[in-house]
Amino acid sequence: MKYNKQPISIANQIAQLKSRGLNIEDETKAEKVLSIISYFRFANYLRPMEADKVTHTFKPGKTFSNAVDLYYFDKELRGVIFSAIQTVEIALRTSVIQHFSMKYGSFWFMDSSLFKDAKMHKNCLKTLKAELSRTKEDFIKEHFAKYNRPSMPPSWKTLEVASFGTLGKLYSNFADTSIKKRVARSFNVPQHEILDSWIAALAALRNCCAHHARVWNRIYPMKPQLPPTKKMRADWVDVSAVDPSRLYALLCCLIYWVNNIQPGNTIKDDILHLIKKHPNVDPSAMGFPTGWEQEALWK
Repeated sequence: MKYNKQPISIANQIAQLKSRGLNIEDETKAEKVLSIISYFRFANYLRPMEADKVTHTFKPGKTFSNAVDLYYFDKELRGVIFSAIQTVEIALRTSVIQHFSMKYGSFWFMDSSLFKDAKMHKNCLKTLKAELSRTKEDFIKEHFAKYNRPSMPPSWKTLEVASFGTLGKLYSNFADTSIKKRVARSFNVPQHEILDSWIAALAALRNCCAHHARVWNRIYPMKPQLPPTKKMRADWVDVSAVDPSRLYALLCCLIYWVNNIQPGNTIKDDILHLIKKHPNVDPSAMGFPTGWEQEALWK
């Protein structure tokens, strides 16, 4: 089928929403919103209020301001998540560099014999070289001005400019499970396979935040492993009713990890504050199960 829809003005966007049954309390304010948030992006926050997903007609009583509130909840939540993932990413980078380098030397990440999948390792090296070539960091420029062998700086320099995703692939593909377990245990995570899954899931979540994508009410393809409470070494949750593809599961992993890096952090309180600030938002749409407030991790 050929796409043949034509662009429409903001005034016509508002008229279309009204014709579908959405209550727009203040059209001037609505025009302002749609002038700074594209209709296509904003539509993500309108869809939960639709009675019919084909005709896009709205449920009775639904308002434009409901969607605006949901949009700003999602925006603020992305900020909280992104900040927390920065804490996790920097701590993981530090732990991997320290533990791996002390056992395997300065350039372990370049040694293909230390990795399980040669093709994956080759792709990681290609990505690292690209990241090094485009970085503006002075310490990388100064290194290349002074040294030309080996072809890349040591791990404590190179991995500082690597993406979270690349760092995760190096960790996942590393053959020595004992050293990977040591990294996992440094964060009170019992097994390296669990940490593997958390890194992949949180890297995908980070990318959503970095690209201003919706984090609320999304199905996530990268699912973290959710071990039972008895296996965890700190406050955790009952995972029996938790869907690993929803945001709640990712938030639990993120809070647990940050708690073991930076005790006294505010991520949990910041999320609770947002939920309280936006009562229009239904936590169950993010995968929050019944009774989640009573879980040890969230108290």
